[in-house]
Amino acid sequence: MLMWVRTAPALPLVFLLMIHGVSSAGWSVSYSPSHICALKDSTVIMNCTYTYPTGYQIRNVFWIINPVKGVESPDLSNDPEYSQRLQYLGDKQQNCTVRLSHVTLKDSHEYCFRFTTDKPDKKWLGHPGLTLTVTDLQVETPERVTEGDSVRLTCKSSCTLTDRATFIWSRNSQPLTERRDRNNELLLQSVRREDAGRYSCAVHGHHHISPDLHLNVMYPPKSVSVSISPSGVIVEGDSVTLNCSSDSNPPALNFSWFKGRTIVRSGRIYSISKISSDDSGEYKCKTINEHGEKYSDAVTLNVMYPPKSVSVLMSGSGVIVEGDSVTLNCSSDSNPPALNFSWFKGGTFVRSGRIYRISKTSSDDSGEYKCKSINEHGEKYSDNVTLNIMYPPKSVSVSISPSGEIVEGDSVTLNCSTDSNPPALNFSWFKGGTFVRSGRIYSISKISSVDSGEYKCRSINEHGEKYSDAVTLNVMYQPRNVSVSINGSGVIVEGDSVTLSCSSDSNPPALNFSWFKENETSAVGSGQSFSALQSGRFYCQAHNQHGSQRSDAVTVTGEAFINTLLYLHIIHQFGELIMRIFLFQFIMGLVGM
Repeated sequence: MLMWVRTAPALPLVFLLMIHGVSSAGWSVSYSPSHICALKDSTVIMNCTYTYPTGYQIRNVFWIINPVKGVESPDLSNDPEYSQRLQYLGDKQQNCTVRLSHVTLKDSHEYCFRFTTDKPDKKWLGHPGLTLTVTDLQVETPERVTEGDSVRLTCKSSCTLTDRATFIWSRNSQPLTERRDRNNELLLQSVRREDAGRYSCAVHGHHHISPDLHLNVMYPPKSVSVSISPSGVIVEGDSVTLNCSSDSNPPALNFSWFKGRTIVRSGRIYSISKISSDDSGEYKCKTINEHGEKYSDAVTLNVMYPPKSVSVLMSGSGVIVEGDSVTLNCSSDSNPPALNFSWFKGGTFVRSGRIYRISKTSSDDSGEYKCKSINEHGEKYSDNVTLNIMYPPKSVSVSISPSGEIVEGDSVTLNCSTDSNPPALNFSWFKGGTFVRSGRIYSISKISSVDSGEYKCRSINEHGEKYSDAVTLNVMYQPRNVSVSINGSGVIVEGDSVTLSCSSDSNPPALNFSWFKENETSAVGSGQSFSALQSGRFYCQAHNQHGSQRSDAVTVTGEAFINTLLYLHIIHQFGELIMRIFLFQFIMGLVGM
């Protein structure tokens, strides 16, 4: 009979053996007992005694396993599988007890003690030997358990352990203290779903624990609930998913959806790809498995929507003239009602509030206006409305083409531009204060110097008129009307000279002058003034960047000719008598010469 002996806590559990002997004529080996059922990973003490006749001395003592007749079995203490675990506790006289620690299922064998004496032909094998069976622990339970059943779990071993062995039970690695019916059984009365889990058993004082066995408790659906995704407020146009979940075993595979009392769909998930206000209402789901069914509580879909049908109403009708007052009113349909309104001119924010009032309009207020209506679920813009403010011409200006320098003979265009609403169609051109032409464009096909001057245009629409600032046409031209003036009489007196000055009409004024003596090709001087040192006919040539022109020639004479002219002048001044006197003197002078 297998017995357990409780030792101090630090020592392993050991087995004591009942006496079983093998003897012959004074030779014997006894095992107590001859069969051991040991728990995996425990320590086993194989209690053994032996005798032999007097006159012999013991040489060797050792243990072997599973002896075969005619075959020499090896000493277990030399076997690597046993050398670290087998400890001989006996002696070479009578005690052959051995201890085997950390036994495994592979240690289940027949163990025999053998000894030899000082006489080679005298040796003894204690056969049949001691049978060691190593067992592990397994938990057994019914395959299918339904909530409310009574369940008995059994801790099984391959051989019978002593009744005094204390079994320990655990669920999910946590010790249990529930009522036990017999030492190696665990009774769960009226099992609950919370009793499901991994169960294992062990023997008190041992490290070996049975493998986990999962207890699967079946039960009908409970805790049925509906989740809404996305959670929170639902806005029209969103994709919404209702998900039905329940706690059941086996898992429920049959789901039905109800809106109010009407079934609307089957399946665990109810998806609405683009929700509208028509989908508002109370929803619940029903879940079924083979053990029963259950409804969820109702959930409410309250579909909100952002502003829509946003529009702008403009007060007044007809033409709006600069200085008038205007009111724009923004309205929208939304849930909840929009409280936030913004006004935009073009793409630029200009004001907040449902009403946009302009007390005194100006041309700058013209443009496209729209309002944006906002609630906590979104926003929407209205269509554009156009505010068209009428006003008289302003910012009237004249542009000249081509720009830059204008040369006599060029084609020149004056263009009158203005800002007015409606656009001005009446244009008048003035040179100085004199009207010269009508039309927005004033073209001069071949300009001359007489066209130089200040020009301005007048722009008119039905609301008023305005003049542009004056622009100046400065027409450039080459020298003309070139002439030479003589400083003095034009008579060269011996040792003296005559100064000639050149003048011209040109734009810009000529700064380059050349002097020539008639019938000669080379210039005789430069500059606006020229000193003639000899008689002859001289002319000048004036130059600017646009061309050149020469003057008519002037005559510079000698002294005798000059005297004759002087006398003629005196005669003319003082009468015939005096003229005769001077003429006589002159003639006498000539005779003298």
